[in-house]
Amino acid sequence: MSSEVIVGKRYAKALLEAARDRGIIAGVAEELRTVAAAVETNADFKNIWENPSFSAAVKKQIVSNVLAGKVSDIVLNTIQLMVDKGRESLLGSLAGLYADFANEALGQAQAQVYSAKPLSEGELKDVAETFGKVTGKTIVAQNIVNPDLLGGLQVRIGDRLYDGSLSGKLNRLGKTLSQNAF
Repeated sequence: MSSEVIVGKRYAKALLEAARDRGIIAGVAEELRTVAAAVETNADFKNIWENPSFSAAVKKQIVSNVLAGKVSDIVLNTIQLMVDKGRESLLGSLAGLYADFANEALGQAQAQVYSAKPLSEGELKDVAETFGKVTGKTIVAQNIVNPDLLGGLQVRIGDRLYDGSLSGKLNRLGKTLSQNAF
């Protein structure tokens, strides 16, 4: 495990505890995701954020000006602490690690539901309920269209893939037939 991941986990766990004390676990996850996405998509801000020629004081002032009143104090303070410690590059991984810890703390799991065509809200809700029973967690499902599937669904929850797609079934049938060939 790299030192960046270890440090990112420390920040994420500390932030989770602070958010738990205030009862804002889910809100902090959304704020971090939004800030990390903003840094990635805004070229000017990303340049300042990643450029070592800007001092920590300048970066902290910019962060305060941009985020004050838009994110919770604990998110703002965490980001400023990261700047003080020269850990700005960990923001994206912090957002992901925190989301994982927050989901675990809230008894939730993220699921990517791959389908050949877009699912309706009702269908997505049914998939979430079905896999909620399988995992014992509340599933937050996101539909991703993949026309290569032909039909059926693939559901990824964490590092586990449930493959009920037509292409997956055909692949498994092909393997079975090739193993049983004379």
